[in-house]
Amino acid sequence: MNVHLYLQPEMRTRDDSKEKAIRQQAFKMIVKDGFEGFSMQKLARAAKVSPGTLYIYFKHKEDLILQLCREEGKRMTDATLKGFDPTMPFSEGLKVQWINRARYCLKNPLQIAFLEQLKHSSLQQKASEIMSERFREIMGEFVINSIKRNELVKVPVEVYWSIAFAPLYNLVKFHQNKTSVGGRKFELSDKLMMETLALVLKALKP
Repeated sequence: MNVHLYLQPEMRTRDDSKEKAIRQQAFKMIVKDGFEGFSMQKLARAAKVSPGTLYIYFKHKEDLILQLCREEGKRMTDATLKGFDPTMPFSEGLKVQWINRARYCLKNPLQIAFLEQLKHSSLQQKASEIMSERFREIMGEFVINSIKRNELVKVPVEVYWSIAFAPLYNLVKFHQNKTSVGGRKFELSDKLMMETLALVLKALKP
């Protein structure tokens, strides 16, 4: 039997390089136009592929967005946890976190902007469910260990995050915009980041 006679002529195979290019184009379009202004048709035109090609990789627009979220969430988790151990002393562990998070944000501004938009979209709940449970568990263990050793004051998680990480992300944003408060020129240095971290550690100390 000649099995080739039974193959569907319209069947197409996945192309990893093409899929990567499509995903990168999707990041750019979503960050520029928002989720409401983004469509599969517009993406196909921008990526210079047929609409049918997109459906080899994604079921529909929401599937594409959530796939991007899952993929980027994993990349961010792996980068953030590099060299990190939840049993580390609090000051050492937070320093590793700051360095890893800063590096990731500065290297991947487009993806960070995408994830930030996702937090404020109608897909926020679904996105939260597929983000790394492993990351949340490790961060939770780190905080609990630090509180038990009396290295960290016990506060609500929202307060902890606002003190522990918001200053870093504000500095990163100033750096990316090249300006800070009042339009002053700004460039983030390792020295300034460590000085800020020292103030954060002081604020979180019991």
